[in-house]
Amino acid sequence: MWRFKQKLIAIIMLILMCFSIVAIKVYALSPASDLNYQGIDVSDWQGYINYAEVKNSGIDVVYIKSSQGSNWKDPYFELNYENAKANGLKVGVYHFLTATNTEAAQQEAEFFVSVISGKQIDCKLAMDFEVFGGIGTYEINQVSKVFLSKVEELTGKEMVIYSDLYNATNIFDEELANKYPLWLAYYGDYNYLRNESASWENFIGVQYEDNGRINGINGYVDRDLYSEKIFLNDNSNIPNNDNPNGGEPNTRTITYVVRTGDTLSGIALRYGATVSELANINGIANPNLIYPGEDIRIPTNSNVNGNETRATSKIIYTVKPGDTLSAIALRYGVSVSQIASINNISNVNLIYPGEKIRITSISNPNSSQNQNVTVPTTNIRYNVKRGDTLSGIALRYGTTVQSLVNKNNIRNPNLIYVGQILII
Repeated sequence: MWRFKQKLIAIIMLILMCFSIVAIKVYALSPASDLNYQGIDVSDWQGYINYAEVKNSGIDVVYIKSSQGSNWKDPYFELNYENAKANGLKVGVYHFLTATNTEAAQQEAEFFVSVISGKQIDCKLAMDFEVFGGIGTYEINQVSKVFLSKVEELTGKEMVIYSDLYNATNIFDEELANKYPLWLAYYGDYNYLRNESASWENFIGVQYEDNGRINGINGYVDRDLYSEKIFLNDNSNIPNNDNPNGGEPNTRTITYVVRTGDTLSGIALRYGATVSELANINGIANPNLIYPGEDIRIPTNSNVNGNETRATSKIIYTVKPGDTLSAIALRYGVSVSQIASINNISNVNLIYPGEKIRITSISNPNSSQNQNVTVPTTNIRYNVKRGDTLSGIALRYGTTVQSLVNKNNIRNPNLIYVGQILII
């Protein structure tokens, strides 16, 4: 009898163990394969990029922001695409999704495809959906599925979802995870993620820092590692698709300098934007914390005053009476030094009405794709005067406070000294 009871207990314990094994899902959020490809992801935030130097720094892949919402095209998209291709980098593109319903998701998918129409893309097309506009988890997943499937339908290309760990764990469902691979944003040691209970079991790329430094880029840039699974099986040109909204997409932003008493919600209300949109575009971690003198970029549909001729990746601006180079630079979101260098302007304080100024340009755009495409850069040395502020200097030269901070290793943006030499 005692032996019978022992066997019975052993059988029961074995059955319970089997049930436990079935009930527990084993998670292993780890790379799908070796992450052998060094990458960056960029947008207009980086401004002009010297891709020859980027390539020489060991970067293999660049993901480029192409668009946002249903009518905003990144103003540096064409320039980034052409120069990255010309220097032999593998190119991916991503769209920042803002839709809050499935109808808007379809419109954004059509717009995204129209922006990248005709381009030869090497990497899976990426959906960046991280600001949800107050909709619930179910709606987020439905919007994602409509956007992803519509892009696939129009392009015939595979998609990847860019997501941080929280959203990959708590927001996106297993149906999405089973169909689309993950490009994970995680700034710690991803080897510690093997027990995370995310919808995905692995990822094909990881964005491992957002304050990277790379030769050829002024300021910080996102750094990534990718596996070979990031590449498209078919990297033929994206099929031609027209902009569903008709006309030219908006490619402009304006720069707003924060004043004492400003709030991000007040600025957003003033310009018809959302707080989450401004926070994302400007990399603001805490929307309740902005500083006087800080530059806030705001997408706008405003028309540019003045005569200009638009061609691929360049704008020719005709100087009007009263124009200054710093005001023109500010209007187009570039630096005074970049315009001066491209146009061989020796005195940045001396321009003439009627003069034609190139704002951004690809050198020799019709040249061989194997030829490096570069624009020479010239730094301006500025001697700080009494009463100067970093924001005022940035405004004068059409650059940003953050750019000046980065270039000059300034620890406190509110503390500069008379006689200090700043590199603009």
